[in-house]
Amino acid sequence: MSIAEAARRTGVSVHTLRYYERAGLVVTEVDRTASGRRRYQQLDLAWITVCTKLRATGMPIRTIRRYAELVAEGPGNERERLALLEEHREEVVAKLAEVRESLETINHKIDVYRGRLAAGDADRLWAPDRSRQG
Repeated sequence: MSIAEAARRTGVSVHTLRYYERAGLVVTEVDRTASGRRRYQQLDLAWITVCTKLRATGMPIRTIRRYAELVAEGPGNERERLALLEEHREEVVAKLAEVRESLETINHKIDVYRGRLAAGDADRLWAPDRSRQG
């Protein structure tokens, strides 16, 4: 399929597809037509989806590149691939915990505002007193 169709199916831009290829993030060379146009296969789309998920979870490009290199090398380095993914999972889990904690704070503030608005005393909510500054 064309690069435009690959972009549509993966949800990334044509520019991003080209960047992934230049940055060494693809595990196989993208096929080309006789005129030099990229021609993507289903396997390419599956790999691009993996890359976008890793990137969306904050994995650095250099780490995705290393993972792609390991996959492209073939059998024999599965333990290294596993270690790379487990390390990244730990980072993602830590980020999720931080986001959950922040969400709890936001939910608490929402509950306070709803309660004060329902009670009719929202004007009693804390706000900085700018008249005292200076």
